[in-house]
Amino acid sequence: MKKNKLLITLLQTHIHWLDKQKNFLHIEKKLNNIKSDIIVLPEMFNTGFYINPLDVAENYSGPTIKWLEYTAHKTNSAICGSIIWQENGKFYNRFIFMKPDGKWAWYDKRHRFTMAGEHHKFSAGSHRVVINYSGWRIKPLVCYDLRFPVWARNDQDYDLIIYVANWPESRIDQWKNLLIARAIENQAYVIAVNRIGVDGNDFYYSGMSMAINPRGNIIYQAPENQENVYTVELDLELLHNMRKKFPVLLDKDDFDIKDSHNVEFWE
Repeated sequence: MKKNKLLITLLQTHIHWLDKQKNFLHIEKKLNNIKSDIIVLPEMFNTGFYINPLDVAENYSGPTIKWLEYTAHKTNSAICGSIIWQENGKFYNRFIFMKPDGKWAWYDKRHRFTMAGEHHKFSAGSHRVVINYSGWRIKPLVCYDLRFPVWARNDQDYDLIIYVANWPESRIDQWKNLLIARAIENQAYVIAVNRIGVDGNDFYYSGMSMAINPRGNIIYQAPENQENVYTVELDLELLHNMRKKFPVLLDKDDFDIKDSHNVEFWE
């Protein structure tokens, strides 16, 4: 069913290092009585940002997929975030988008964070994904992808970008500025969910999860250094009217990205 108004819940939370069950229980408590269309969790919400994938990687039969399916059904909301995934002998930082009916879509992080060695252990995704859900066209992206505007370029094929992240406090000003830029240049809503707290490598995260409208105005900014659950309402008619009055995307440059394929999930 197409929805002109979409409710999205941003869950900014601490992540218990490499303890999946504790993270599942912690998130469940935060989601009590939530009424939303989509719930967004941070990057690697079940483990924290960990680059030894063999220790914790999952596949279709793993506990996190089962938990996401259970939680989406229980809340009657789609729920999304990234996890460490193993497939055909390779590891991916995979964004999972789980619908309440148990069907799910995915996107593999394209840009691996070389400064942490992610490129040594994880394979890069090659698919530019758009997820069609409730009449909205959603582009999923993961953390470091934010720094690469070409990969996010709107070919008038999406309405909303969702970023999930473990973005450290030391670069939080860049996080904010880049998110605003992605909204403006792509004339799209941006939802970005970051974690808080200290991880197992002693990196500190302050959150600053955000919802930004297509004009680059911040609709909501979560308080820094605090766990926070907040639901925002996005308006598809407002987006369409803005694009109609100021159709900057008609003048975009045409280009093809080497080693990439476009994928759409659902109708």
